[in-house]
Amino acid sequence: MRKQIAAANWKMNNTQEEGTKLLNEIINSDVQVNDNQRVIFAVPFPYLVSANQQLNNRANMFVSAQNCHNKTAGAYTGEVSVDMLASINIQYCVVGHSERREYFSESNQQLAEKVDRCLSKGITPIFCCGEPLTIRENDGQNDYVAVQLNESLFHLDGETIQKVVIAYEPIWAIGTGKTATAAQAQEMHSHIRAVLANQFGDTVAANISILYGGSVKGANANEIFSQPDVDGGLVGGASLIATEFIQIIKALK
Repeated sequence: MRKQIAAANWKMNNTQEEGTKLLNEIINSDVQVNDNQRVIFAVPFPYLVSANQQLNNRANMFVSAQNCHNKTAGAYTGEVSVDMLASINIQYCVVGHSERREYFSESNQQLAEKVDRCLSKGITPIFCCGEPLTIRENDGQNDYVAVQLNESLFHLDGETIQKVVIAYEPIWAIGTGKTATAAQAQEMHSHIRAVLANQFGDTVAANISILYGGSVKGANANEIFSQPDVDGGLVGGASLIATEFIQIIKALK
C-alpha cells in the first residue's frame, strides 16, 4: 500500500526560533500519524539537525532537505551534498522544485543525477514535476510532465523507482492562490500513474506515492486528498501556519 504523505516545504522562511515554535506546535498537537502515513518537514539547511532532534524519532514523522547538489563533492561553494545529508541522518530530499528549475535553471539531466545521488545514500527523493501556465493554456501539460518523468526517472529500474515520491506541482498554482480543482489534480495524477505504468508496469505504478503541490490549504485538503490517485500534498505557505498544516495532516487518507 502506497504511503499517504503530508510534506511541508518551508522554503526560505522562519528564523530558528520561529521554526522551533512552529514544529513544536504541530508535533505536540492531537494529530495522529498512522503507519500508512508520513509527515515530512522540508526545512532550510541550517535547521536540519535541530529539527531532527525535535522530532526525536517520533513515529512516521521525518525531516527533509529542500535541495541537494548533483555532484558528490568538490569546489562548489555554498552547496550541500547528499553525503552531507546522509551524515546527519536526513532521510528525504526535495528534488526539482519548480522554483529551483526556474531560478537556478536546473535541467532534467541534473535532476536525474540528484535522484541517483539520493538513492545511493538511502535518501528518498521527493521528485517535483509540473507545467507552467502557458503550457496548461495550450493543453500541453500531459506531454510536458511525461518528458520530465522520462528524462529524470526512466533510467531507474522497477524496484528502484518505487523508492521515489513524486510531487505534481502545477506551477501556475504555486503561491498564486490559484488551485487546480480536485478533478484537475486527479486527472494529472492519473496521467502520471499511467505514464509510470507504461514504463514500469501497473503493479509498480500502483506503489508510488504521488503528491499534489499547489496552494493546498486546510480548507481544500480533504477534497483534493480524497481523489483516488492523490496521495497527499507538498505544501508551501499553509505549512508555515500550525493550525493549517495540522488540518492538512488530518485530511490524509
